[in-house]
Amino acid sequence: MNPFFSILSAAYIFVIFFWADSPVVSKLSVLNPFSILHIPLYGILTFFLVLSFPPGQKTSSKFRYIFPALIATGVAILDEFYQSLIPSREASIVDVFLDVLGIFLVMILFPRLPPFFQTGFPKKLKKAGIHKASDRDDDIKL
Repeated sequence: MNPFFSILSAAYIFVIFFWADSPVVSKLSVLNPFSILHIPLYGILTFFLVLSFPPGQKTSSKFRYIFPALIATGVAILDEFYQSLIPSREASIVDVFLDVLGIFLVMILFPRLPPFFQTGFPKKLKKAGIHKASDRDDDIKL
């Protein structure tokens, strides 16, 4: 697993649940009459989750796409359930369908992205000369 995108995905999920009871959502609802923002919101989450599972010997192609989609769908369902418990909010099955649409779009579009996104960023950064401190030969060991 890619630790950077795993942490980014977890933080993104936290923000989704944190904003569920936020006054910011009330202000955004004026700009979002048909809940269309659910599509990019869960599309971005799915993108981060897919990048958390870079291709490799341990990760099959099916697992790399199905598992993140299941996680994102689970988050969408739990988010709507959580909203049903908040007095100022209400849950909607339409929102879950829009969330799944965003997830589905990323699952279709991700394989068509340039190879840079599909092979994982750490390898690309290493080739560009950006290494972790433990990878350098000039580390000073105490």
